[in-house]
Amino acid sequence: MTTDIEKKEIKLVALDIDGTLLDSKHELSEENMKAIAEAQAQGVYVVLSTGRSLMTCSEYAKTLNLGSYLVTVNGSEIWDTEGKLVERNKLESHLVQKMWDLSNEHGTHAWATAVGEVWRNEMPEDIHATEWLKFGFDVQDDVIRHAIQKELESHAELEISNSSPTNLEINAAGINKARGLEKVCGYLGLTMDQVMSVGDSLNDLAMIKEAGIGVAMGNAQDFVKDHADWITLTNDEAGVASAIRKWVLS
Repeated sequence: MTTDIEKKEIKLVALDIDGTLLDSKHELSEENMKAIAEAQAQGVYVVLSTGRSLMTCSEYAKTLNLGSYLVTVNGSEIWDTEGKLVERNKLESHLVQKMWDLSNEHGTHAWATAVGEVWRNEMPEDIHATEWLKFGFDVQDDVIRHAIQKELESHAELEISNSSPTNLEINAAGINKARGLEKVCGYLGLTMDQVMSVGDSLNDLAMIKEAGIGVAMGNAQDFVKDHADWITLTNDEAGVASAIRKWVLS
């Protein structure tokens, strides 16, 4: 497998943020910043592909001087190089209501990303009057989390992933980071085979599996590592820089 991916010419690097680009202190290392700058100087696009909303990821795009698209809320939104919305895929409010009820039933922490706002452990009075993008549960108890996941899996309208071993992230069915990147590639005249995707959690799995080179962080969940082409260093060891230097700059 390594021999095959060594032949690939990477034109776009897709990076998850939490657990990947940022270290465990949620900081951006000098090593990662330098490698990203060098990749961009060689004409490689660097795209943040994250579960975060634009509000909480745009600062990193600015710090890194990224002149490319942003894939946010696990692919629910795509933003262009000028910060304009290109695409938005919403989560039906009746499904959000169902998940909020499920959270209350099991007494879990929950959050929900709406257009322009993130709600944490509370919701607006009229859930149906809001445009929703993603719902999340954080559940320390494995039994409860598995019960919630099983209930959610009975709804074909939902795409289920996670951004840590204790949470569940839910988007509309068919919405994930891979689909968002595929559309970005279309805008840039590239193919997914020219992409290197780097991530650590189940919401990164689709883009890791479908990229020309799929890289799992050293701190990634085991299932993600099992489906990656290559495993880099951890997020505390500038694993992003290591992957860029091996597969893009070398």
